[in-house]
Formats: sequence, C-alpha cells, structure tokens
Amino acid sequence: MTPTRQIVSLQVGQPRPLQIEGRTILSAIGKQPVGSLASPERVAVGMMGLQGDDQVDTSVHGGLAKAIYAYPQAHYAFWQTVRAQAGVSAWDTPLPFGLPGENLTLSGVSEADVWVGDVLQFPDCTLAVSEPRKPCYKFAHVMGFAQAVKLMAQSGYCGFYLSVRTPGTLAAGDSFELIPGPREVNIRELFAVKMKSKAYRD
Repeated sequence: MTPTRQIVSLQVGQPRPLQIEGRTILSAIGKQPVGSLASPERVAVGMMGLQGDDQVDTSVHGGLAKAIYAYPQAHYAFWQTVRAQAGVSAWDTPLPFGLPGENLTLSGVSEADVWVGDVLQFPDCTLAVSEPRKPCYKFAHVMGFAQAVKLMAQSGYCGFYLSVRTPGTLAAGDSFELIPGPREVNIRELFAVKMKSKAYRD
C-alpha cells in the first residue's frame, strides 16, 4: 500500500536572538506552526519560500535553491528518544513540529525516497527537491544537546531543501504526488558523501 503523502504540519519563522556558548546569534531556525491538520490555514508560496518565513544566513538556508526545508515526520520518534536519553526532555514528551527547523513536516516520504530534481506536486503549488540539509551548531542548540549534529550525520535523517517551481499556496493537510526527475542523485546518498567532506561538516 502506498503511504499517504501529505503535509502534517507547516511552519514559518522570523529571526530571533539565540544565546549559544556565550554568543548572541540571530537565527530563524525557530519555526512555529501555521494552522493544523484540524484547522488548516493557507500560506502563500513565492519563489523565495513561504510568506512569513525569513532567513538570516542564506548560505545555509534560503535563496532560490533552498527556499523551503522539508523534514520527514517518521524521524520524530528517533529524536524524541535520543533527546530523552540525553536528559533534555522526558521520554513521553513529543517533539513539537518545527523544532528541527523545517517548514514542511511530511508524511509518506524520506531521504531515501527522493532524488535531486524530483518534484512534489501539491494541489496549488509545485516544489522540486534540490539538496540535503547541512547540520550545524544551531541545530544542536535547538535540539538541546551537542551530539545532535553527529547523530544527524550518522542516521542520515537530514531532510531536504526544495525550490519553488510553481508559486501558489500550501497548508497542513495538503497531499502531494512525488514525480520522479532524472533519478541520478539520491538525497540520502548525497548526504552521506557530503558528510565525509570536512568542508561540508564545518
């Protein structure tokens, strides 16, 4: 049976100061849900991403190629477990959607299922897979423990960036069709190769 492919939650964020190792860092990694499955709220999507979402460092997130960041819902159980093991949350405390920093929390798809150039066709918007997410110290900060970056690298649970092919609107609950592209570069495999590069890890 084909899994249901849909937006489980949609998040946007504005830059805010983070205190990391004695430094004040401006970041928009903190994403907040817009609407919900029970009460969806449509958000405009332009070529640079979602309305109400902003980026500080476009070398990491943002721009045409990385306009929207998607993350598989299936990985949430993993992060809930390792955060509990690290002592930063209770075992029965669910991870809030958007904590890893994604705009779209997706069901029915993972890094192994998508290749660069694949298309996600939504009812009112078309997005294209561009590249895997690079883990960084800000990810470790929001997850609450220093080993988070290493665990993302080891697990391959990186999520992926999307460019906007056709602007429109998106909302929690929107389903999508995964349309294969050239299928030459798989996101999970590309991430594994990149994580072997010191320049990428740094």
